[in-house]
Amino acid sequence: MQTEILIYDGIDELDAFGPYEVLAEGGFDVALVTHPAADRIATARGAIVVPHRQLSERAELLVVPGGGWTKRPPKGAWAEVQRGVLPPVIAQRHAAGARIASVCTGAFLVAAGGLLDGRPAITHWNDVDDLEAMGVRVIRDARVVDDGDIVTAGGVTSGLDLALWIVEQEKGREAADDVAAEIVHRRDERIWRPVAT
Repeated sequence: MQTEILIYDGIDELDAFGPYEVLAEGGFDVALVTHPAADRIATARGAIVVPHRQLSERAELLVVPGGGWTKRPPKGAWAEVQRGVLPPVIAQRHAAGARIASVCTGAFLVAAGGLLDGRPAITHWNDVDDLEAMGVRVIRDARVVDDGDIVTAGGVTSGLDLALWIVEQEKGREAADDVAAEIVHRRDERIWRPVAT
């Protein structure tokens, strides 16, 4: 599955690299991408990351990491929502058929693109009130919320469980359990899904 992880200045490192490792280990074709094109980005804690390429038009899965919301820093999810460039691009990729997956405060970029209006989602526990104020139906006790074409995960390490859940959906339970064993991670299966009718 063509998978792109959208990185930007101020991302939380584990929000991007946790899913990256899980999805790559699970056999997904994963790339770190930027929009617009950038030679490098600086993470929340100052690590420098060189992206693979610019965001493409063809991603089947677009992962949106978070970072930098609660304290409103000049770089991170808060700054990107204020800048207003990434939310409509995420919405465009969704309209073109990409499944969107957010980690932690990456949900705010998805919400700012209008994709979470009235829909169930989760973000970092410290920011759920802000997400709810954007018209999102926050599922507070979930680690991962799967609403089909959009999947969201709570704080930082929940990105591992989000990615393992996606591996399970695409390749089966055994494949996901194998990846979890490889990275020595005990899965947290607080996954919320709509009740089938």
